[in-house]
Amino acid sequence: MFDVSPFLGHDLARVWALASKKLTSIEIGYIPSVAVTEMLSPNLGPHQSPIHIQPSMLLSIQKLCLSVDCITDAMVSTISKGLVSLTHLDLRDAPHSEPGIAQDLTNFGLQQINQYGRLKHLSLVRRQEFLITYFRRVNDLGVLLMADNCTNMESIYLGGFCRVTDTGFKTILHSCSRLYKLRVFQGTQLTDLVFHDISATSLTLTHVSLIFCNRLTNLAVRNLVSNKDLRVLDLRNCKNLGDKALQAIGILPQLKILLLDNTDITDVGLSYLRQGVMCSLVTLSIRGCRRLTDKCISALFDGSCKTELRELDLSDIPNLSDKGVLLLARSRVPFSELRMRCCPLIGDTAVMALASMQVNEDRWYGSSLKLLDLFDCGGITQLAFRWLKKPYFPRLRWLGVTGCVNRNLVDALARSKPFLHVECDGEELGADQWDCSDGSYVHDYDEVHDYDEVDELEQWLLEGEGEHVDEEMGDEVDELEQWLLEGEGEHVDEVMGDAENNAELVI
Repeated sequence: MFDVSPFLGHDLARVWALASKKLTSIEIGYIPSVAVTEMLSPNLGPHQSPIHIQPSMLLSIQKLCLSVDCITDAMVSTISKGLVSLTHLDLRDAPHSEPGIAQDLTNFGLQQINQYGRLKHLSLVRRQEFLITYFRRVNDLGVLLMADNCTNMESIYLGGFCRVTDTGFKTILHSCSRLYKLRVFQGTQLTDLVFHDISATSLTLTHVSLIFCNRLTNLAVRNLVSNKDLRVLDLRNCKNLGDKALQAIGILPQLKILLLDNTDITDVGLSYLRQGVMCSLVTLSIRGCRRLTDKCISALFDGSCKTELRELDLSDIPNLSDKGVLLLARSRVPFSELRMRCCPLIGDTAVMALASMQVNEDRWYGSSLKLLDLFDCGGITQLAFRWLKKPYFPRLRWLGVTGCVNRNLVDALARSKPFLHVECDGEELGADQWDCSDGSYVHDYDEVHDYDEVDELEQWLLEGEGEHVDEEMGDEVDELEQWLLEGEGEHVDEVMGDAENNAELVI
C-alpha cells in the first residue's frame, strides 16, 4: 500500500518493473486513467520508458481494482489485452466534468472486455461524487457485444448505465448461465420486464442488488424470488416497492441480508417477514421508510420465532419513538449493530432501555451491542450519557452522537472508554461496510466484523474490576427504578400504554 502520485507518468512503469513475479492482485485507491494505460503499456505514448514491465508480472495478475478519474475505451482495451490471466476486474470513476468522447467508455470499449475468456467478476461503476453523470455513450448494443465474451461470468456490477434498457440486462441474464451475483446501480431504464421470464433461465442467483432502480414494482420482486437460493437482496431506493414485495420476499428460506431503504413499505408489510425470513436474516435495513411507526417493532419481533438478526438499521424513521425502542429492548434480540440516526422522537428513555437490556440471562447489561448510532436523535440529552458509561455497553466499539449536545460529556466518555470510537459530526459508522453512495457497503453475511481491540468486558475482568462493576451496576439499576418512580415513570407508562411494571419491562 503506497501513494502512487509521486510516480505518475512514465515513472510509474519503472515502479511496476520491479514488481514481484508472484504479484496476483493490484488495488489502487486513485490513479488517472492515462497513468493506467502507461503503466500497462510503457512502450506507448510520448514518454517511452527504457524499462518495460516484466512480462511475468503481467501474466500473473488475476485481480485489478482501480478508482480512476474516468473509465475510457483506451484504458479498458489496454487492461483486457495486457492482463492475460485476469479473472476479477473492478473499475470505478467519478468524473469532475462531463467526459468527451475520447475520454469516455463507449460500446467499443465494452466489446474489448474479457478477450482471453478468463474473467469471472466484472464491476464498472460511475459514481456521482462531483456531478450527475452517466455512461451516456453505452447502450444495449454495447452490452450485447460484451455478453458474447462473458458467458462464463459469475458476478456483474453495472452502475450508471442510463441508456441500457431491459433488452441489455436480459441479455446478461440469458447469456451468463453461471451468474450468481447481479448488482445494478442507477438502472434508470430497468423495468419489471427484465425479470418476467427469469424462472425459464438456469440461473441460481444468490446476491441481487437493484439500487436506485425506480421503475421496478412489486411484480419484479415476485418474479425475482423464484431464485429460492437468494442470500443477499438489496432494494434500496426502489421507491415503488411496497408490502406485496415483502410478502414475496417472506418465503425465501436462506436470505441473510435484506436492505429496503426508502421503499414504500408499512408496518403491515414487515409482519410478512416475521414467520419466514426473520428466522434466517442477519442484517435488515429499513432506513428512511417513512410510513413505518413504532408498530414495526412488534411486527418484526413478537417472540414467535428465534431470530438470527444481528444488524438493524432504523435510521430516518420520523415516527419511531422511545416506545418502539422499549419494545425492541423487551425482545432481547442480541444485536451487535443498531442504527437509529436522525430519528427526532428517540430520546434518553431509549438509551436507558438499551443500556439495561439483558440477553440470554447475561448479567452484563447492554453487552451485545458493538455499534450504536444515535446521531441527530432529537430527544438525547445529558441524561443519556450517564447510561453510556461503565458498566453499560461493555463491548461497544462505535458510538454516534450529536457533539453539540455537550462536547465536554462526549470527550469525557471517549476518555473513560479507550476502546470506544465516538463520532459526533455525522459520519456513518463503519463507513467501509455502509457506503450508501453506490451500495458497496454490502458485505457477505458470513464475514466477521473486526472491531479492532481487545474485548473491553474481558479486559475489565482480567484487571479485577468485576466486583466493582457488579456493585456499580447494582447502584445504577436502583437508579433506573428510582427514576421510573419519581415522575419520569409516568412518561414511560404513557409511552408504553402497558400495565406491566416499567422497571421490569426495561430491565
